[in-house]
Order: sequence, then C-alpha cells, then structure tokens
Amino acid sequence: MVGDRDREAERILKALANRRRFSILQFLNTRKSASVGDIAERIHLSFAATSRHLRVLANADLVESEQVNTTVNYSLPKVRHAILDTALRVFR
Repeated sequence: MVGDRDREAERILKALANRRRFSILQFLNTRKSASVGDIAERIHLSFAATSRHLRVLANADLVESEQVNTTVNYSLPKVRHAILDTALRVFR
C-alpha cells in the first residue's frame, strides 16, 4: 500500500520533472515574487501555458500565489519541501 508520504513525493517529483516548470522554480528562486506575465516573458512561453504550469506547481505545493488587485503574483513557499530545496541547489 502506498503511503501519504509516497504520494506527496510522487506529486512533487512529477511537477519537477517538466523543464518549463523547473525553469519557473529557478526563476522564482532568484526573486521574491513575480506575476504570471513576468514569468511567461522570462521562460518564453504564452501566458496561458505559463498559468497551466503554475497551477501544477501550486497543486504540488511548490509555489504560493497572492492576488494584488488584478495581478496574481507567485513565489516559492517560505516552508519548502526538502525535495524542492535539493533540486534547486543541485540543478542550478
């Protein structure tokens, strides 16, 4: 039987396994926060596609979002999973 920790690790690793999503995480690691538009511009992807990737990352608890007026800003969580910290450190 698969435990909760195994499911959590699988969810995180699947989210990290995409190069676009990992690029988003690397970008956010260098900034306090960024809007979807800023992220899309940085990784050379459409706004819609970037939003979809951010949704996957949010579902894996790898990013947090905050709405400021009409803009949604994303950032890395203050309390992060060790897998995220390790990936960001190893794959700079």
